Amino acid sequence: MQRPTRRGIVTGAALTAVAALTLSGCAGSGAGESASGDQTITVWAWEPTLEQVAADFEAENEGVTVELVNAGTGNDQYTALQNAIAAGSGLPDVAQIEYYAVPQFALAGSLADLNEFGASDLEDTFTPGPWGSVALQDGVFGLPMDSGPMALFYNEEVFAAHNVAVPTTWDEYLEAARALHAADPNLYIANDTGDAGFTTSMIWQAGGQPYQVDGTDVTIDFSDEGTTRFAELWQQLIEEDLVAPISSWSDEWYQGLGDGSIASLTIGAWMPANLESGVPDGAGKWRVAPMPQWEAGANATAENGGSSLAIPADADNKELAYEFIEYANAGDGVQTRVDGGAFPATTAELTSDEFLGAEFEYFGGQKVNEVLSASAENVVEGWSYLPFQVYANSIFNDTAGQAYVGGTTLTDGLSAWQDASAKYGAEQGFTVN
Repeated sequence: MQRPTRRGIVTGAALTAVAALTLSGCAGSGAGESASGDQTITVWAWEPTLEQVAADFEAENEGVTVELVNAGTGNDQYTALQNAIAAGSGLPDVAQIEYYAVPQFALAGSLADLNEFGASDLEDTFTPGPWGSVALQDGVFGLPMDSGPMALFYNEEVFAAHNVAVPTTWDEYLEAARALHAADPNLYIANDTGDAGFTTSMIWQAGGQPYQVDGTDVTIDFSDEGTTRFAELWQQLIEEDLVAPISSWSDEWYQGLGDGSIASLTIGAWMPANLESGVPDGAGKWRVAPMPQWEAGANATAENGGSSLAIPADADNKELAYEFIEYANAGDGVQTRVDGGAFPATTAELTSDEFLGAEFEYFGGQKVNEVLSASAENVVEGWSYLPFQVYANSIFNDTAGQAYVGGTTLTDGLSAWQDASAKYGAEQGFTVN
């Protein structure tokens, strides 16, 4: 992607309306008109590569107009979308929805089940992580647009200057963090001020499954082995002041990545374009390595970020909308988006010689996609998000996030996050265990 997917960036008051999604969602209407004659569909999305995709789709479908609207990024758009759903008017025909937010809209009945258009036939088109994020409760509630398999992005120059090996396990990561900070107190292996998306992705990779969802029955348990593994490791980093107290996507963060004081990022595969555009001083210095492992020799990864294109249940022209999202996410539009810097969710592109062999000048000529594609193949299966994850993420900093300011431990903070999320879920009519 050419910009962050904004998981965890926008929280708090902006979520007031979208947090009101409950079990009383709207019922879907029937399919719309066929894709012939003069027709218009409205697409709410912030992903910039869709501009060319929309233009190409119009060129291939005479009389069709695609109105591409940026209704806000991430949670800002979700608020606008929920307002339109509640009002029963002003709905787009297509909406970009990040994977973590899909369950909240889907279970509320606000998204069309794309099985009516044969979407289930596309399962093998996509990698397991993204597909599992849209295929819920025997339905398919969007088509994956991109993916965010995780990897370790690191400043090779900094690691080499201090003779610190690039970590392959999380134990080695902790030792590398200590070595770098001991060599220079202004140097940190990473930054973190508390981020729900990063935290859940790390728990995911560790094998944790704190969320279990069966219809309206929800289990939230942050005491499982995977969660505990992550919390204990990260607590050491926090207590020893080994992570920079700098928020991601801030000016200070970009500066730290540029001057080397933030030496690495464990983040999704959409990051290269962000480094290239936002950290020009890092050109030639950064490299990409596999995500550190909890057990030596393992190859488990997780997803961090990524979006689907979904169709609201009451959209006016669902048939044409589906033709567009299939074109964009499984057809000719995929290569257009890859050429524009997006990281695909489609197996064909991820395994093509052209994609794997691409050399990135910013990363010293490294074939970065070889690392990222391998990560996509090794995403741990079985992860679930809450059907009210947008709300849960909005209260992360008030609960678990307090661990970063010394108000609690990460383990106790996650327990508080669990309790607050469970309370909200019960209030919305879910059975929460």
